[in-house]
Amino acid sequence: QVQLVESGGGLVQAGGSLRLSCAASGRTFSSNTVGWFRQAPGKEREVVAAISWNGGSTYYTDSVNGRFTISKYNAKNTVYLQMNSMKPEDTAVYYCAAVRSFYSAGNFRTANTYDYWGQGTQVTVSS
Repeated sequence: QVQLVESGGGLVQAGGSLRLSCAASGRTFSSNTVGWFRQAPGKEREVVAAISWNGGSTYYTDSVNGRFTISKYNAKNTVYLQMNSMKPEDTAVYYCAAVRSFYSAGNFRTANTYDYWGQGTQVTVSS
């Protein structure tokens, strides 16, 4: 079992930055692909970014590519999502998720490919 806890959400103005953290306990992250998802009111949960077990591959959805950066620190059992140049449409509850895998991050773009989920953290971007 892997327990995930997100933190770092909050209110930010458009153009600003936030860094989300996903801390794992239980089994370590070292053999897990980790993804960040978000869900806005009335919308489906969508992938934002994913990173492979060793950080060797990453995936970003088009709308955040070039603005967001995912990073993984196995020694700290933590994954970060650095969000820059934020837009009001980034407003959502952000979730981190994990699955034991040694495949490329690009293979994990949908929620049903993950086994473990955090409780989510709210991110609000004001215009």
